[in-house]
Amino acid sequence: MKFTTLHEAEMAITAAAISFESTRTLASYERHAILTAVSQGLREQREAFAQLLCDEAKKPIRDARVEVDRACLTFSLAADEARRFGGELLPLDLSAAAVGKLGLVRRFPLGPVAAVTPFNFPLNLVAHKLAPAIAVGAPVVLKPAEKTPQIALKLQTLVRESGWPEAAFAVLTPETPQEIGHLLAADPRLPVFSFTGSDTVGWALKQRATKKRVTLELGGNAAVLLTEDADSVHAAARCTVGGFTYSGQVCISVQRIFVHKALFAAFCEALVEKVRALRLGDPADETTDLGPLITQAAAIRVEQWTQQAKAAGATLLLHGPRDGAFLAPSILTGVPTDQPIVCEEVFGPVVVVEPVDSFEAGIARINASRYGLQAGVFTHDIRRIMQAHNSLNMGGVIINDVPTFRSDAMPYGGEGDSGVGREGIRWTMDEYTSPRVLVL
Repeated sequence: MKFTTLHEAEMAITAAAISFESTRTLASYERHAILTAVSQGLREQREAFAQLLCDEAKKPIRDARVEVDRACLTFSLAADEARRFGGELLPLDLSAAAVGKLGLVRRFPLGPVAAVTPFNFPLNLVAHKLAPAIAVGAPVVLKPAEKTPQIALKLQTLVRESGWPEAAFAVLTPETPQEIGHLLAADPRLPVFSFTGSDTVGWALKQRATKKRVTLELGGNAAVLLTEDADSVHAAARCTVGGFTYSGQVCISVQRIFVHKALFAAFCEALVEKVRALRLGDPADETTDLGPLITQAAAIRVEQWTQQAKAAGATLLLHGPRDGAFLAPSILTGVPTDQPIVCEEVFGPVVVVEPVDSFEAGIARINASRYGLQAGVFTHDIRRIMQAHNSLNMGGVIINDVPTFRSDAMPYGGEGDSGVGREGIRWTMDEYTSPRVLVL
């Protein structure tokens, strides 16, 4: 059934609330079997899903296949967790009054989950909402990005065929997206609200999601720091991948790079060389590294931010011209810190590289942001590794690699304006459930 109107969305929420009475009682082996079947189905339909990702999200076909593979793993991880997600025993005889008593703590699903997902990973980010929900026995009402609904609808068919009740996974493709978003955030029948997208929209919806468990995975302007002992050639290669995969349309895409002054010239030379070699073209072409941005308007905005930074005194080490929605990579330096290309989320194929005098100065520059999703630090000094972990106000610190790295098994989320809560299968299952103690 299609859910496009507000009335139809209400019907989907009602059906999800009713279905919760049955999904919450599914045995672990049943939830494991459903999730395993979804993972296997994705593997069998890998090329069909990849081609749809390429067509709908304009994602280069090689990257599209990687996303399908990640989604397979996401559902497989959830299947494993469904079989071991239990509880714990607590000794309560900590005082004379509690002698002979034992605590049993189990986690129970809160209820149906309202989920909102963006265009850039329209399969795997849906999987990160849905797979943990199935693992704990919770229905999902999903609003995918307006630009990429077909991926979610195709996944919906597979999930239904794998044994999950039809009413327990509704995909809304609304005529009035904002109105439906407000409904999902506010409706008390959906006690969990999980949103991935822009910080502006996410924080606004959180104001409507009162008395709910809320998880927000929002934006960032991810940074990298190279210390004087870093391998600048290796770091340049990784920053090329981290900054320009999917044309930078990733919330943990490398945007700011801080390099110790002793390595700055060599690093910039290596980075420009590697980025210049990237191939811009048709996302369906197997040799394409960068396709178009999701819309021409998005490409124009990024181009304007780059021009604005140049007008404010920045130097272009590499200039990326625009042709419609296609935008070639740009590298800038000497950018004033108040420029949007530094302090906001670019979400495009642009990086800013700046020299720093010391490790401590680099840490301070990274932290000088309202975002705090992930950061990368290139160093072989264990003391600095631990200092970075202690000092960076980030949800994740990646050593000798870019902040664009994400394992689907690890906790993922940010500080500050990057959101609240954590995803990553086991951690999401905690977000979707509540502990209940039994005293014996």
